[in-house]
Amino acid sequence: MITAQPIDRSAIEQIVRQIVLTQTGGADGRQSDAPKLVVSISARHVHLTDEHVETLFGAGRTLTPMKDLYQDGFYAAEETVMVVGPRRRMLPTVRILGPTRSKSQVELAFTDCISLGIDAPVRPSGNIAGTPGCVLVGPKGVVELHQGVIRAERHVHMGPADARQYGVEDKQRMSLRVASSCSTVFEDLLVRVGEKIKLEVHLDTDEGNACDIDHAEKVELLKQ
Repeated sequence: MITAQPIDRSAIEQIVRQIVLTQTGGADGRQSDAPKLVVSISARHVHLTDEHVETLFGAGRTLTPMKDLYQDGFYAAEETVMVVGPRRRMLPTVRILGPTRSKSQVELAFTDCISLGIDAPVRPSGNIAGTPGCVLVGPKGVVELHQGVIRAERHVHMGPADARQYGVEDKQRMSLRVASSCSTVFEDLLVRVGEKIKLEVHLDTDEGNACDIDHAEKVELLKQ
């Protein structure tokens, strides 16, 4: 049996490491008119239905908020589950994010998928038709997902005012330029526009590590 080793980091760091980087102007250092941009690293996590919460944690149980996320109304829960892939490969403590959803979903990075032996496709969150499944193990029960494991497509959340500022519309694409020790341009970020949404880019842990986002000096959103 091959067991993935737990990551030696705090519970919050397993979910979201938020790096707030204010875009600057040219060499004179003047502030640009661009909105403040937050780049969040979204580690492996699970979204559950109400039914699956009760199956995994007991009848009548609901998620217990532990830490608010950057977007209002969303949070990391105290609860975690074991995610089991083919041939009993597993990730022992994967954080659940709330609130609950109409369909359960597991979001992993590419290296997580390799560890579990799951060939998960890159998909926008919520688009799980035809995706692989897995087994979720909680303290009170087990849920077998027949689909729902994805590698979350990198994307940028923004409100209508931000969309007007950047000259983009919902479901269009942008690029993210990261200036760091491993300067990188991420292309084809999916634009997701919604009311009362804060400007925020979501990358997974593999993407964040590849560009050394923790030590980035500057980030820019660019219209493609």
